[in-house]
Amino acid sequence: MNSAPLYNLTGVPAGGNARFVSTHDGTKVRVAYWQGGERGTVLLLPGRTEYIEKYGRMVAKLLARDLNVVVIDWRGQGLSHRHDGRRDRGHVESFLHYQQDIAAALNAPEIAALRGPMTLFSHSMGGCIGLRALVDGIDVKAAIFSSPMWGLHGSVTEKFGLRVVNTLGRPFDQHKALVPNTEPTYYVSVNPFEGNELTNDADHYAMFQAHLDAEPDLGLGGPTIQWAVEAFKEMKILMHANVPNVPTLTFLGTQEIVVDGDAITSRAQTLPNNQFEIIDGGKHEIWMETPVIQTQVWGIMDQFLDQML
Repeated sequence: MNSAPLYNLTGVPAGGNARFVSTHDGTKVRVAYWQGGERGTVLLLPGRTEYIEKYGRMVAKLLARDLNVVVIDWRGQGLSHRHDGRRDRGHVESFLHYQQDIAAALNAPEIAALRGPMTLFSHSMGGCIGLRALVDGIDVKAAIFSSPMWGLHGSVTEKFGLRVVNTLGRPFDQHKALVPNTEPTYYVSVNPFEGNELTNDADHYAMFQAHLDAEPDLGLGGPTIQWAVEAFKEMKILMHANVPNVPTLTFLGTQEIVVDGDAITSRAQTLPNNQFEIIDGGKHEIWMETPVIQTQVWGIMDQFLDQML
């Protein structure tokens, strides 16, 4: 692995190491890891637009629980390779390519050497990628999903229109255009805390904004048409895929509007060994909510982890 930056931003704990790893298709992906103890290792899969440093406060809490932590910057975001060098839009050719990012991270010698059983933590788009990893047989003791992207809002007509543009417009690179009604800007940089879709916690929201003010290269604009088509395709498959009997814990906030809460509920109820928790008042960022909600969520996760590890 080649050394990579790990920015000293608000919340990022000391002792972390970041490296660039190369995937099977040659994509350069940033991964960071912290050594926290002998209890086990958390593989943390972020959501779309996110970056390793955003999870600094969560990493610190996991380290305090004697857990090692590994966090990935997905291809196309954070400091990993950007498609066409663009930061104003998020693009991927296939959602299965994200599995290469996981494999490259876990195959890195420093990460493979981390001790103890592995637990999968995933948020939003990371929850879609994480569920695929479970279906494909990733070796984990348990998995925790925060507001997983198991469905997105959109009518049948809208989805069909995206597929048509993605197919017919490919010779003109229209599949790389932004999804209609999305912006090439960073959400937290152009939207105030009041009325935001992510969290009820002003402190966390200010942290998101401060991070991108300090290091704007970490940001990402809206998704491309190709990304959306691939996302809908993958979510449709995963809604009915056979999942191994791995213990899972799924969180959904009652104020969730970023991803489809009904799809989360449907999929959670059909997982073979799942604990489903509805968090009253929670928005999309369940792990970065108000102190009251965080206390509730961490209490549930601690009890779950105590049973697993």
